[in-house]
Amino acid sequence: MSTLLHHFFEQTAARLPDKTALVCGDERHSYAQLRDQVDRLALALQQRGVRRGDRVALFLNNTVEMVVGIFAALKAGAVFMPVNPLTKQDKLTYLLNDARASALLTQTTLASSHQAALALNQTVHTVLVVGLAEATDERTRPFTGPLNSQPWQAPPLIDQDLASIIYTSGSTGDPKGVMLSHLNMVSATRSVGSYLGLREDDVILCALPLAFDYGLYQVLMGFAVGATIVLERSFTFPVKVLEVMARERVTVFPGVPTMFTMLMNLKRVDQHDLAGLRMITNTAAALPEERIRQLRGLFPQAQLFSMYGLTECKRVTYLPPEQLDLRPTSVGRGMPNEEVWLVDDAGQRLPNGSTGELVIRGSNVMRGYWEKPLETAKRLKPGPLPGEVLLYSGDLFRTDAEGYLYFVSRKDDIIKSRGEKVSPREVENALYAHEGVYEAAVVGVPDDLLGQAVKAFVVLKEGVALTERDVIKHCLTKLESFMAPKHVEFVASLPTTDTGKIKKTGLN
Repeated sequence: MSTLLHHFFEQTAARLPDKTALVCGDERHSYAQLRDQVDRLALALQQRGVRRGDRVALFLNNTVEMVVGIFAALKAGAVFMPVNPLTKQDKLTYLLNDARASALLTQTTLASSHQAALALNQTVHTVLVVGLAEATDERTRPFTGPLNSQPWQAPPLIDQDLASIIYTSGSTGDPKGVMLSHLNMVSATRSVGSYLGLREDDVILCALPLAFDYGLYQVLMGFAVGATIVLERSFTFPVKVLEVMARERVTVFPGVPTMFTMLMNLKRVDQHDLAGLRMITNTAAALPEERIRQLRGLFPQAQLFSMYGLTECKRVTYLPPEQLDLRPTSVGRGMPNEEVWLVDDAGQRLPNGSTGELVIRGSNVMRGYWEKPLETAKRLKPGPLPGEVLLYSGDLFRTDAEGYLYFVSRKDDIIKSRGEKVSPREVENALYAHEGVYEAAVVGVPDDLLGQAVKAFVVLKEGVALTERDVIKHCLTKLESFMAPKHVEFVASLPTTDTGKIKKTGLN
């Protein structure tokens, strides 16, 4: 039985040694080949002084070495800490120092960032660099190199030990390290994999950064069932990704709204043979109803899963594909081995048909934020059983009569205009219903009369011309008058976070 996170991979490698585990560009690696690389790197980390509980930072692109590094750190008893390769020097310095990382796995193409960060760090004693030909100093070595004859010693891990620290984006302050135990991650892997129905014969595309838990879990869940992972660096060039998907006969396509928006903007998606695609999944942000319709039109043979999750617990809800026609804007109900409900401001549980903050109970809920007890106490609160904690999501949802959930807003994103509460998401859905709108974001801006006014930032489709009056008039056909934007600003593009969400900070 898999009690530790890396057990999934090791058991599959023993069962299917010759099967292709990972495709990355021109590289193809079987489970046995990957296992050998993992074992070698785990031993190298141990020989370099990495011990149980040490933090190993992985500052790498989506590469074979990133995958190997994850499982090698786990096997060595360490805590892996994925860092987005787009991270700049100042933030990387903060992350390494905050986590007191012992080792850094990186690559020569990111040297300008990691060298500057290491110059301001006192804890990292081992640096293994992809692309480095020879050692440059006592702590910096090539990613693969000769080993001495020291034997392997398996660390005495249990499922309560930390497996990973994943830092949040820090949009409202310094990044916080989400502490996830082996139990947390094994539970999430099993629950999500079970409701998706992932299979050994699946070929899973991963064009999401492995530093983002949505991308990371594609590898974890895929390796748990013995699937093949097709790893892409990004979705920046969607036509090239579609060519890879057709060539590798991809069956599972995980994406985020910005990726699907890019896809819809392509003219000839149907020229790529994607007949084998059986599943599309979406999280990070809810898909507008119009985007759902377009995706189902492009890939009628594929089931579409709308989902909602948090780094603090991986995944929370999913909507079964057969419910999509009945409630297209819902993100479903709680996943297996988890309980979710809504509470009011006093923490009282609310009945179906209410709006309130979503609360999560389950073994997938994080251990807390790394060395931030005050922030942890705001999110983890006592549960119904002695010693148990609940995760307060900070997100507002409403439920229908059958308990299906509909995202409303972050609690601190609600716009208060004319004494009414306005959900930015509801206004954005109305904007996306206009055939000329490519992307949209809605925020509240100060207003002397209204308190806050609703402002929409709109990206138009190529060749479309609209005025502010056109957009407001359209919204008034879909929304109550107090919800319609007072201001509309047309922009060439909207900023996004590392995880593909539209970034509203700075929009005003």
